[in-house]
Amino acid sequence: MAYKFPDNFYWGGATAANQFEGGWNEDGKGASTSDHLTGGSVDEPRRFTKVIDPDAYYPSHEAIDFYHHYKEDIAMFAEMGFKMFRLSINWTRLYPQGDEIEPNIKGVTFYRNVFEECKKYGIEPLVTISHYEMPYGLCEKYGGWRSRKCVDFYLNYCKTLFTEYKGLVKYWLTFNEINCGMHAFGGLMSLGILPEEDCVMNLYGNNTPEALNVRLNALHHQFIASAKAVQLGHEIDPNNQIGCMIAGNASYPYTCNPKDILKSQQFMQMNNYYCADVQVRGEYPPFAKRYWDENGITLQMETGDEAVLKAGKVDFCSFSYYMSACTTVDPTAAKTAGNVIMGIKNPYLKASDWGWQIDPEGLRYYLNEIYNRYRVPLMVVENGLGAVDTLEADGSIHDEYRIQYMREHIRQMGEAIKDGVDLIAYTPWGCIDLVSASTGEMKKRYGFIYVDKNNDGTGSMRRLKKDSFAWYKQVIKTNGESLD
Repeated sequence: MAYKFPDNFYWGGATAANQFEGGWNEDGKGASTSDHLTGGSVDEPRRFTKVIDPDAYYPSHEAIDFYHHYKEDIAMFAEMGFKMFRLSINWTRLYPQGDEIEPNIKGVTFYRNVFEECKKYGIEPLVTISHYEMPYGLCEKYGGWRSRKCVDFYLNYCKTLFTEYKGLVKYWLTFNEINCGMHAFGGLMSLGILPEEDCVMNLYGNNTPEALNVRLNALHHQFIASAKAVQLGHEIDPNNQIGCMIAGNASYPYTCNPKDILKSQQFMQMNNYYCADVQVRGEYPPFAKRYWDENGITLQMETGDEAVLKAGKVDFCSFSYYMSACTTVDPTAAKTAGNVIMGIKNPYLKASDWGWQIDPEGLRYYLNEIYNRYRVPLMVVENGLGAVDTLEADGSIHDEYRIQYMREHIRQMGEAIKDGVDLIAYTPWGCIDLVSASTGEMKKRYGFIYVDKNNDGTGSMRRLKKDSFAWYKQVIKTNGESLD
């Protein structure tokens, strides 16, 4: 039987500026790390180029052009009944190089217009302050988050946001999937640490002790920035609710071998709790010290940092969830693809066209694990099925596979709420088709709204409703009771 969600539950959808906004060099916007990533596909990986190549295709430069379509798109979200719309701000639209003192007024005005449009329809914005779009100027001049100076640049940016949008935005996320900085590829995407030369995006970085030490210290700077931003946001507007955002990595032991059990536990610790503990509990977890010792990590902890982290605990915890994976000590076990990192293939689960295993019950498991550890409100701010959608001659798009995926995940959210989890929002990923972060393609679609654009950038940009549009509209209208 379908479960009726609380009346104040935030139904909505999620996006990221660098994947859907476009207008990459309009009205004073500067370049970000994402603007230096070419398009790609499953077979042809994206590339990072230090200089923009006029003969290459960079999907973030136009994306789906929300910059010029925002009124149309928000109106369609309102038609579905959205209560919340998660979006991010392009840091370089406000601060083109990242280190300016005063913001770009045209950038400030654009986002104010977007937020006012949301409010017109009663949609609550959920704003990610930094979502994989580090100002390229900060990367070149300071080495990205390796430099503690970026804390001050970030806080200057945050002060502008909290001041300019006071009364328009209440819910904020400091960094998107901050735990990606734990991994080699996160050096560029999350931390703004540039490679020495052009390279394939997903092969950038390494796990030498030296590289890992650099990343974890850069990540520490992000923790300090996040904690100070929480305090600043509360000072400017006590109504602000500021949360963290974690890439949810649910892991199961592959077997009942005690070694697999321990390896799975360690995976959960390092891929989920290392970052979430700092942001929610305000301190590094006990297991971090052993990890630092065994991996040659020397954390540059300054006097007062521990107090800053404790004082800047977030108000709620949000995360992405697409799949689960298994963990084993067996080096011959078959692997599977996934969000952020790969895992061991679970023989009990089916997978998407991109190899991501589909596990709705894993969402209930993960919600329980996170809530019982932290006891703060939770938001599922990314979830969904990337698939190849077929545009029929009559303009219809029949995506029953997406409806089925979401139906089962929403059911498990209902079960988690009955388990006692304080879940307050669900904003599935790519509510409108956008550029894939991992492959840089449009072919991998998530949205309820189809955007007529192809991998090579061609297309009319026309927006069309998929079957899932009407289905999700009914789910929201009935607070989940229409699932059956």
